[in-house]
Amino acid sequence: MNLAVKWMQKFKDRDSRNRLKVYQDKTELIRKRNLKAWDDQQLQAESLRLQKEAKSGTPLDELLVDAYALVCEAAKRKLGLQPYDVQIMAAIALHERFVIEQHTGEGKTLSAVMPAYLNALTGEGVHVLTFNDYLAKRDAEWMGPIYRFLGLTVDSVEAGMSLVEKREAYAKDITYVTAKEAGFDYLRDTIALNEADTVHRPFHYVIVDEADSLLLDEARLPLVISGESGSSSDDRIRFAEAARQLKQDEHYDFDEFQRNVYLNEAGSAKAEALLGCGNLYDSHNSHLLTSLNCALHVESLLKKDVDYIVRDGNIELIEEYTGRVAENRYLPDGLQAALAAKEGLQSEAGGRILGMITLQHFISLYPKICGMTATAHASAMEFQDIYALQVVQIPPNRPNIRIDHPHRIYTHKEAKLKALVHEISSVHATGRPILIGTSSVEESDMLAEALAAAGVPSHVLNAKNDAEEADIIAKAGEIGAVTVSTNMAGRGVDIRLGGGNPAQAEVVAKLGGLYVIGTHVNESVRIDDQLRGRSGRQGDPGGSVFFISLEDELLLRFGINKAIRAPRQDEALEDPVLRSQIAHIQRVIMGQNFHICQELNRYSDMVEDQRRILYEERLGILKGEKPMSPSEQRVRLFYIDEFWADHLAYVSYTREGIHLESLASGNPIDEFHTRITQAYDQIPSKINSESEHMLARLEGSNDPAKWEAFGLKSPTSTRTYIINDQYIQNKRSSWTPMTVFAFGIRKILRPIFRLSEF
Repeated sequence: MNLAVKWMQKFKDRDSRNRLKVYQDKTELIRKRNLKAWDDQQLQAESLRLQKEAKSGTPLDELLVDAYALVCEAAKRKLGLQPYDVQIMAAIALHERFVIEQHTGEGKTLSAVMPAYLNALTGEGVHVLTFNDYLAKRDAEWMGPIYRFLGLTVDSVEAGMSLVEKREAYAKDITYVTAKEAGFDYLRDTIALNEADTVHRPFHYVIVDEADSLLLDEARLPLVISGESGSSSDDRIRFAEAARQLKQDEHYDFDEFQRNVYLNEAGSAKAEALLGCGNLYDSHNSHLLTSLNCALHVESLLKKDVDYIVRDGNIELIEEYTGRVAENRYLPDGLQAALAAKEGLQSEAGGRILGMITLQHFISLYPKICGMTATAHASAMEFQDIYALQVVQIPPNRPNIRIDHPHRIYTHKEAKLKALVHEISSVHATGRPILIGTSSVEESDMLAEALAAAGVPSHVLNAKNDAEEADIIAKAGEIGAVTVSTNMAGRGVDIRLGGGNPAQAEVVAKLGGLYVIGTHVNESVRIDDQLRGRSGRQGDPGGSVFFISLEDELLLRFGINKAIRAPRQDEALEDPVLRSQIAHIQRVIMGQNFHICQELNRYSDMVEDQRRILYEERLGILKGEKPMSPSEQRVRLFYIDEFWADHLAYVSYTREGIHLESLASGNPIDEFHTRITQAYDQIPSKINSESEHMLARLEGSNDPAKWEAFGLKSPTSTRTYIINDQYIQNKRSSWTPMTVFAFGIRKILRPIFRLSEF
């Protein structure tokens, strides 16, 4: 088997070398198109010629060399930037619809301009999806002079812009926008009752920045548009108080590996007594069981300052992979309300869901997709399986000379903390800047306090003070800087030696460059690599090391602490086998997460297929492609939206309880597919029936005032947000074979033997 793997890897390496050689040859052709002697008018005339060629049907591949040569010259004249060969090679790969892995500081922003320009020549529009609003605005303004000089239009889209502003921005040749905002705008378009109220035009070509984050880590996040929200009036406090009285092991089982929690026999009896509800598993008590499960989940599994923070009286979720506050993101309604009750806060009801699409399905709407990131190779299999995208590793402009030291592994957390403080203090004494990546807000605050006690001042960057991020990062490479951060500093961040001061940069380089320390390893190797990548940009010196204890959550989950029979000690364990075991654990978890996503996709893919079929019909009606009167158009659009919203509610309800209700069938996914297919098949007849009834009441009136009087109007207000589906993912195995067996025995035996309450 090992020989087969090695042979496959050798084949892939050879294929990659051949591809890079082709790119290098093409780059030389682009360089030979020396346009230095051309004046501005000649360059602009050439750009106009290329636009005419592209719009007349000339394949873009045939225009690539001329187009890229133009962009290179324009970049030099307008921005003073001369693209490196490796940037041009990356640009060629992006046009060929690959995901490129390009190291931090290598200039992905400029690389993206070439394929964006080339693919915009047809006039069909190009979207560059960025990590946040700041980068969308910055990159559009920064690269804008190149596009405009060559006769193309460019703009950025930000949250809060008016419908007219967004429509104008999306009409530009190149539009910079976050994936989430573009997705929300798409959802708003899907419920528009007038074509003038839509902002998107047909999708064409997209470049996804931070591709591993958007296409993989956040791919399953459902973007949601709902009706007006109201204040929640349920009694979640009651369930929160009940959950607090349940004890681990005695009343519920807690699977740390799968992050699930479920009641055992004693816990069910205790809960029934606390709630006074009789048999908790009777069908009429299903809402109580759901509410209690939510309360138990947030009480036992969601940790304050790790999974969320409370700021200004509001709960703000923390992104698992970045450590940032997850803006505009909520847990599914029941969990969000339960979490608010846990913290004694008022919860807002989410409102009726009108439309929903995952980031993965939204991005898949683009016919041509490519992406760029500093860490893609480790997840090449996922890119291929989900998007049919291959990964190309682009060599750096200058060799990476960062020194990545072996992990330092300690028997317990106290020894690790002691060693961390000692290492940071020693390095800080030399003046070398240090960036420390921690696992949570809680840990970053604790480490900062320990450093302060040791006489080491530090800047803390976590979800609590994210507004100061730019200022803190700007200083993180200065002499003597110590920055303690969550994963916030691991992505989309460029730390310059000496803070950009050339004299300081030279001193810092002599000290060894930026020293990156990780206080834990992440589930994904990519996240570790993102943190390491903050150091050693563009051939700068640098170093990285990870401090680990056998009591870290990841290692506890896999029982490494039990497998390693080492006495508690303050010194690091020198065991190469242990380091390889940790790397193996990370590979196993990445594989597990991949298979989990595959399983979850089997639920969401069918719903998305149904949505696309119905939306295609809706779009035809909206655009007037089907002969019908204005009143019939309005009525059919309205009822398509009504019954799709009803269908989404049914899908959510079915998905929530499918493991329980399909015990007899043995395959919840098949049962789920059967049920939602049957429900979906009823939608056309419902639309037809209600439309006929309403049209009869309208008596053919085309008066918009009368339509509104009959309720045929858009919601008075809508709300867009993201559902954090981590709970849905973690919940996949709540009904393990053992719990299914226990549930069945309980249902059968309890009424027979009149089992006691406790």
